[in-house]
Amino acid sequence: MMSEVFWSGLTTTLVSFILALGSQCYKSKCSKVEFCCIKIIRDTTGEEELDVQQPRNPILSNNNL
Repeated sequence: MMSEVFWSGLTTTLVSFILALGSQCYKSKCSKVEFCCIKIIRDTTGEEELDVQQPRNPILSNNNL
């Protein structure tokens, strides 16, 4: 019983950490990222255009109609 709770809590914590890290990586506008043996090059101008086109909070923008 205790080990099930431990593993569930650990898994939940790790998944939420990975999701938060992914969110911060998306918000970061770095075009080159290197971590260990992984090298990521991305086009940030396309992401900036999408951010401008999409409303930041669709719930608030719908209430203002």
